[in-house]
Amino acid sequence: MNNYNLFISYIMPIRNESQHIDRAINSILRQNHVGIDFEIIVADGMSTDNTRKVIQELMASEERIKLIDNPEKIVSSGFNRALSISKGYYIIRLDGHAFLSYDFLRNCLAQFKQTNADCVGGPIKNISKGIISCAIASALQSKFGVGNVSFRDNVNSARYVDTLAFGAYNRHVFEKIGGYDIELVRNQDDEFNYRMNQNNLKIWMHPSIKSYYYNQSSICGLFKQYFSYGLFKVRVFQKRRGLASKRHIIPFLFVIFYGFLIFLHIVFGVATPLIFFSILYSILCFSFATYNYYKGLNRSLSLPFIPLCFLTLHISYGFGTLIGFIVYFNKWGDRNLKDQHFNREKFVRSAK
Repeated sequence: MNNYNLFISYIMPIRNESQHIDRAINSILRQNHVGIDFEIIVADGMSTDNTRKVIQELMASEERIKLIDNPEKIVSSGFNRALSISKGYYIIRLDGHAFLSYDFLRNCLAQFKQTNADCVGGPIKNISKGIISCAIASALQSKFGVGNVSFRDNVNSARYVDTLAFGAYNRHVFEKIGGYDIELVRNQDDEFNYRMNQNNLKIWMHPSIKSYYYNQSSICGLFKQYFSYGLFKVRVFQKRRGLASKRHIIPFLFVIFYGFLIFLHIVFGVATPLIFFSILYSILCFSFATYNYYKGLNRSLSLPFIPLCFLTLHISYGFGTLIGFIVYFNKWGDRNLKDQHFNREKFVRSAK
């Protein structure tokens, strides 16, 4: 496709991102848009901080930024509302606490030309400040921490993957399979990408397509985040009738097994299995933390806290999944896509 006929839509579903929204939007504005028209649609979930003020100041000097309301205050509805009025041949989602590499767009377009992919994207680098934040970033980049999540790893080669974050999507993807499922407060992009896989739509990851993400800065915040990931992952299981990856169920099995060992100890006084498993798990945590350090994933005083971050990731995600199986036990027959606020007719009419 001739770039001079190309239109890009950047969609940003955000809420209370006053600290990072300026950098996120400016990372879009700094892309090489020579010969390419674009729009930035920010769906704000009724922010209560200075987010809207920052956006409005940017809008004063850039007419291609649009601000719309997202009264439901969740990513799915905000994305769908913005998607409905988007004009782009390619749709790129970006969070308010993330930003793009200066050559993100050009590398995406290059990969679309070289492959038959329906979505292209690349690795995410975590941005952290402080000891705990650095420890969390290191844990999130470890296979022991989050499994084989391809876009969180050090990506050295291009390949087709099951999911990624902040991808560029061909417009026809949404025409074929719809928008985000608004029932999913979390994991909405994960479910969407799994839906792509099931509809034979291809996701391509290339190391040149880089983005950056401000990760959690506290153990409590990390626990809440991954608990909700585990909780809503159950609805993804139910809606898609399967697992995109074995990594999604391993923390649940870990929590169940550990709970069983605690039960044996409390009820029957059998302590040996619990002690042995705890020691083994601790050795693994410290070994991978040390490996991360010498691999260069973490060169700070946060090293002693990485094992705690591993434990938090595994317990929170696994416990969240357990609660999800309880909360949604009667939802196994409900596979309906709930992509309200995505107006397909308006979306088709809006195409540039």
